[in-house]
Amino acid sequence: MGERLVGKVGVVTGGASGIGLATARRFVGEGARLVLGDRNAELLAEIGAELGESVATEVIDVTVEADVERLVARAVDGFGGLDVAVNCAGLGAFSPIAEHPADDWRTVIDVCLTGVFLSVKHEAQAMRAAGRGGAIVNIASINARVPAEGMSAYCCAKAAVEMLTKCAAMELGPYGVRVSGIGPGFVDTPLTAFTQVVPAIREAYVASTPLGRAGQPDDIADAALFLVSDEGRWVSGDTLFVDGASMLKSYPELHRIAGG
Repeated sequence: MGERLVGKVGVVTGGASGIGLATARRFVGEGARLVLGDRNAELLAEIGAELGESVATEVIDVTVEADVERLVARAVDGFGGLDVAVNCAGLGAFSPIAEHPADDWRTVIDVCLTGVFLSVKHEAQAMRAAGRGGAIVNIASINARVPAEGMSAYCCAKAAVEMLTKCAAMELGPYGVRVSGIGPGFVDTPLTAFTQVVPAIREAYVASTPLGRAGQPDDIADAALFLVSDEGRWVSGDTLFVDGASMLKSYPELHRIAGG
C-alpha cells in the first residue's frame, strides 16, 4: 500500500480483467479513486465489490462515444474531477491479409484505435476544463513496431495508437496534460489465453523473450503507475516498451507453429 495517487481521480477502460484490472488494483492501492469501464458487467460487479467505495463502474463500449463520455462524466460528477486515465480496452484477430474478413478488420481498428481516440478525447476535455493538468496512458503493444504474420489489423491499430499518443502529447502539453504509451510484450491475460490451447505458441513467445518469462499484468500496471505519478512528471509523448527485451529478437512465426 502506497500513497502516490492519494487525492487523484482516474478512469480505466478495459478495467474488469487483465492489464486494466491489475492497473485498477494498483492505483487503488496507491490511494486513487477510479471509475472502471468495461463491456463485461459481471466482472465489473465483482471488481467493484472487491475494491469497494474506491471505485465506481460503468458498462461501456469504447467504440460508442456516448458511453465513453458517460464514463468520464461519472468520474467528474461522482469523484470531483479527472487526474489520470489508462486506456486498456483492446482485442485482436488472426487472419492472413488475403483472407482477412473486412468486418473483423473494422472491429479491431474500432476497439483498439477508435476506442483509444474517443477515450483520450473525452479524458482530455475533462482535464483541460479543470485546469489542473493530468496524465493519460494508452496501452499499445510491441506490435506497434514489430510486424506479425496474421495480425495486420492489430499491428496497424497499435502503431496508430503510438502516433496518436505523440499527437495528443503535443496538443495537450500546454494544458499540463501528459500523454504516454505502454507497449507490452507477451503478457498472460485473457487476450493471450489462446496460447494455452497450443502450448507451442506460448513456448515460442517465452523463448523470444530474453528475460525468460511471460509478462504479468502487474508488470504493466507498475509501469502505468510510474507514468501517471509525479515520478513520471517529465515524461510525455513516448511509449515505454515493457517486454522483457523481446523486441530485440524475432517475433514468433505463429502461422508455422499453429500449423504444426
